[in-house]
Formats: sequence, structure tokens, C-alpha cells
Amino acid sequence: MAKGGARTRSGPAPDPTALKRDRDAGEWTILPAEGRQGATPQWPLTSQAEREEDLWEDLWSKPQALVWERYGQEVEVALYVRRLVEAEERGSAAVLTTLVRQMADSLGLTTPGMRANRWRIDRPEEAEEQTAGHTPIAPNSARARLRAVPGGSG
Repeated sequence: MAKGGARTRSGPAPDPTALKRDRDAGEWTILPAEGRQGATPQWPLTSQAEREEDLWEDLWSKPQALVWERYGQEVEVALYVRRLVEAEERGSAAVLTTLVRQMADSLGLTTPGMRANRWRIDRPEEAEEQTAGHTPIAPNSARARLRAVPGGSG
């Protein structure tokens, strides 16, 4: 088990709506929901398998790709794709799956990774209109648990 130091998943998640307590923490980056537009970058590693090509194309259309492009992270994304394809193989080592999850966190492809990078994906306008005036119920709230019970009220 790792010792010492901060971990991506340790402590409470940063709240983008909270008042800024730590001025050095920086602002949240809002990424457009429509994702990155334009041509996909060239594959930076040696030969590319068909599955790698499909994942590469898909990843570069995601909103996070705007940040990767800004910071020149083509190699990091390609290594993630290559390791993900290897992890998909039957009989792959469990440590490879752990590495892929860590890489996904680092690239902001997971919810904890997006929080750690202070990224949010902007909601499309129609989604905002549908939820306007509607207060979602927390899944662990008493009301939500009652709704799960046949005949429960809520």
C-alpha cells in the first residue's frame, strides 16, 4: 500500500459552486459539451492497431481533448489507448487494469479525474431547461429509499 502524500480520491471532492477558500487552487475549467471539433491528431507511437485507431478517434472528440491539445498530450493519450487495448485482452494482468484507471484519472476521463483537474463539462441548454425548477433527490435520501419500496410514499 502506498504511504504518505495526497491521493486523487482522498478527502472531500472539490465543490465548483462553493465560495473560493483557497485562492491558489485555481478556477474550474468549463469544457463545451459538444467536445473537440476538427481533425484528429496523428498517432504519435509506432504502428497502430485497428482497435487503437477507433479509440483514438473517439477520445479526440471528447471535451477533455481540448485541454490535451492545449498541453500537447498526444503521447500520453496514445499510451493510455495502447494500455487500454492491452487491458482488454483476455488474461491481462490486474495491474494493467489499475494502470489504465490511473491514466484515465490523470487524463480527466473519470469523474474523480475531472474533479482533480477541476474540469466540468458544460450542460447543453436543453438539459438545463428540462431541469429548471426541478430539485433532484439524492439517491441516498430517505425519500429516494421510500420510493424504492413498493407502496412507499414520497
